Amino acid sequence: MSAAEEVVEGHQAVEAVPKRAMTLGMGTSLVVLAALIIAPVFVKNFIIFQMTMLLIYGLAVLALNILTGGSGQFSLGQSAFYAVGAYTTAVLMEHFNVNYALTLPIAGVVCFGFGFLFGQPALRLSGVYLALATFALATAMPQLLKLNFLEHWTGGVQGLVVTKPDAPFGLKMSQDMWLYYFTLVVVIGIYILAVNLLRSRSGRAFMAIRDNEIAASAMGVDVALYKTLAFGVSAAITGVAGSLGAIAVQFVAPDSYTITLAISLFLGMVVGGVGWLPGSFVGATFIIFVPNMAESISKGLSGAVFGVLLFLVIYLVPHGARQIALHVKRKSWQRKNDQDGPTG
Repeated sequence: MSAAEEVVEGHQAVEAVPKRAMTLGMGTSLVVLAALIIAPVFVKNFIIFQMTMLLIYGLAVLALNILTGGSGQFSLGQSAFYAVGAYTTAVLMEHFNVNYALTLPIAGVVCFGFGFLFGQPALRLSGVYLALATFALATAMPQLLKLNFLEHWTGGVQGLVVTKPDAPFGLKMSQDMWLYYFTLVVVIGIYILAVNLLRSRSGRAFMAIRDNEIAASAMGVDVALYKTLAFGVSAAITGVAGSLGAIAVQFVAPDSYTITLAISLFLGMVVGGVGWLPGSFVGATFIIFVPNMAESISKGLSGAVFGVLLFLVIYLVPHGARQIALHVKRKSWQRKNDQDGPTG
């Protein structure tokens, strides 16, 4: 069996990153988009805040999906890039009075450079060794943010308070609702760019490296360039997510960006389905709401309950939400063929 196939349910195979199944269908996408636009009108501000965080974490998981599902590089250091993006926005807004919208591309550029530079020494590593290197980065980042010579800018252990923006042009909506719609526009834009990236020549190079690095090199793919480029793009998107997260939470502190966040993002990617971009937001839903569900079941044993729920998900659906989506798609195709059969 080729490297691009995995066995699911006995003999049925599922593509690792199917080109046409990389996104939802047009009809499904429009329904989801309509629901996302309409939903905030009928819910309270706290639910709107949770929906905003779902979009933000979904964006961060999508960035990891591009790196791992696209180019096959494992990373446990996404929390470091998320922190750099968050602090870039916080420093620019609170020390230099830069408009919050302008801080997003700046954070993206800063994190792209950071990720690209980190990808250079990481070229010599792969598999678990690369995962350990990125794990070290995630572990070190909270301590680096506490250094004395950075304290004037970062606030040290105390962190920085970020001012949440009001709706512009005199729009009569709450801060939470405006930030939700602003985040939704940013996420949709980056999502479309990510889909086009993976369908482009660079995306095909990423996937060639993921499937067989030696074969990709023999075909003329600049492996070193595209591996570092994947790190840079993933870091840039994660940085934008961190920027949005800092604005939404209104606070940044070193202990908010520990290895726990990196593991949560990795978990979200696995639950959503590695290489399936819409699954990034399914995974984000899991890491935001399931811990709360576990705590409601048992406050004293919330960690154990969460572990059991996670085990059940991985056991029942080992390839995440992507496996369910492809199963539903196969069933709809079979039903259509059965209906067309007698008349053909």
